[in-house]
Amino acid sequence: MSSRNPAAKKTLQPMRLEGIKTFPLSSRKSLVKVEDFARLVLPRSSFRKFLDSLPGFLAAKDFREAVARIGKAHARQKPVILGMGAHPIKVGLSPLIIHLMEKKILQGVALNGAGIIHDFEIAFAGRTSEDVSSEIGEGTFGMAEETGRMINEAINEGCEKGWGIGRSVGEMIHKGRFAHRRLSITAAGARLGIPVTVHVAVGTDIIHMHPQTRGAAIGEGSHRDFRLFAALVSGLEGGVYLNLGSAVILPEVFLKALTLVRNQGFRAKRLTTINMDFIPHYRPLTNVVRRPTLEGGRGFHFTGHHEIMFPLLCAAILEEIQTGKRAKKKTVAF
Repeated sequence: MSSRNPAAKKTLQPMRLEGIKTFPLSSRKSLVKVEDFARLVLPRSSFRKFLDSLPGFLAAKDFREAVARIGKAHARQKPVILGMGAHPIKVGLSPLIIHLMEKKILQGVALNGAGIIHDFEIAFAGRTSEDVSSEIGEGTFGMAEETGRMINEAINEGCEKGWGIGRSVGEMIHKGRFAHRRLSITAAGARLGIPVTVHVAVGTDIIHMHPQTRGAAIGEGSHRDFRLFAALVSGLEGGVYLNLGSAVILPEVFLKALTLVRNQGFRAKRLTTINMDFIPHYRPLTNVVRRPTLEGGRGFHFTGHHEIMFPLLCAAILEEIQTGKRAKKKTVAF
């Protein structure tokens, strides 16, 4: 009997490289080119030169395109709507948001329920954001008297006038002559006639723990604001929706409003959506960036701290619009 194993294989040898087919590098399509590299920005350069110095890759490239889309929407008088959580207020971005409202760049602002709390406290006291860890043990978290009483009273009175929560709180702050009312987003909406809507999940906000709370007024006011927000979204064809730091409430509200207006026959297909947050979340990526732009337009996502990213975006938008105005004047001159 033979000792040889017919199934035995030859020892595997490394593949030989002689004879491979090559081609000149110059004939190959390359994704990275030196003309897209970042450029040094010298001291005292303009913000436009800083923007132009950014590399032409990934988020930097997308950032410039998103800014250009906002500028184009503004030039064509298409709406730019901001939906936001409360954190942007807590990191001091209200002056920038109000400036965009005053320049008629933002046609609407949507807040969650916490947004009106920090907006009110900044206007009323010049301070906000309590230390929850040190307060919750004694049951004092959320028990500031003026915050609970005045916001609830504004909502209750506004409901009787047929107002949504945003206008109710905004009118109260605007007429209240608070020391810092110029830093209130809701008051700016009342002053400028720009819709500021508030979308509440009952039980999530500290004002719901106060005796002045009327669930019927909160529900009615928030639903009115939802319908007002939907009216804004109905004109979003060719416009821009920006979600800033809302991980759950505003992405859900936006998707439902978009569904409602499409159901009613409004064309809102070609739109630009932008999500900005310091952590990627499922709902903003799905309900703001991806799903709304499946049939047209484009969605963008930028990860970074609000207190850095949004000022950059704001400055870039203002620069883009100013550059567009200069270019238009030169064209008219010829």
